[in-house]
Amino acid sequence: MKPVLFTGAGVAIVTPFNEDQSVNYDRFVELIEYQLKKGTDAIVVCGTTGEAKTLSTEEHVNLIKLCVEVVDHRVPVIAGAGSNDTHYAVKLSNEAERCGVDAILSVTPYYNKTSQRGLIAHYNYIADRVSAPIILYNVPSRTGVNIKPETYAELAKHPRIIATKEANGNISEIAQTAALCGDELAIYSGNDDQATAIMALGGKGTISVLSNVIPGIAHKIVKKYIDGDYIGSRDLQLEYLDLCNALFIDVNPIPVKEAMNMMGLNVGPCRLPLIEMDDAAKAKLRAVLLKHNLIEA
Repeated sequence: MKPVLFTGAGVAIVTPFNEDQSVNYDRFVELIEYQLKKGTDAIVVCGTTGEAKTLSTEEHVNLIKLCVEVVDHRVPVIAGAGSNDTHYAVKLSNEAERCGVDAILSVTPYYNKTSQRGLIAHYNYIADRVSAPIILYNVPSRTGVNIKPETYAELAKHPRIIATKEANGNISEIAQTAALCGDELAIYSGNDDQATAIMALGGKGTISVLSNVIPGIAHKIVKKYIDGDYIGSRDLQLEYLDLCNALFIDVNPIPVKEAMNMMGLNVGPCRLPLIEMDDAAKAKLRAVLLKHNLIEA
């Protein structure tokens, strides 16, 4: 049985930018402290929601280092360090290790893609060259590659591959992964709207976009289930289902950054090629935020 890095809701934290699209490091520190104050269970830095693929290597490493320093062991810090270039993924993972992260989040290779055999080779190559635990990240809607349950079973044999962030949306496949891997691979929901369902299959929590907006609620959805309040977890999940959906009415992280700006959290714009939401989408998002009393009319 492998150790579980965390249970609960870990925030896939946004990267705040200034209006000129430079990284706003001061605001980043404030966001980390806000998350910790509100009860987040882990911080995932430089992931998809953090616009990692538009960051330079220097920015990427600086954000990881700063996050580790500010968190100071209060919760686990997990650094996005994946790439479609296996050798660059190793380089970035090693940089993250030197910053002192608790684990690495490694997305499946995108664009050039690979086979299931290629995924096994890719991840084992990385895992053989790092010392930090690795959380796999399966998000086929973005990468065009899906990790099959049988592939997970093979990857879970590596002692440093301890978990996956599962965002393929296929509950049946996730159930099969849980059945094949058992305690050798922790499963975190990568979709906020499936948190309770994946917990019912033995999941350990979420790596959450929703947590950027309401970290306390995202934490409670998981905590209630862990504490045996399955109905309470379900009811809270369903109460905020509209908000989970609203945060994906455009490409992530466009809506969540817009929501945070509406709430006064001042995270700035996204970097190109991501652009501002249109007025109709903004109106829909604003209506959901108003419903949940997250902004004033």
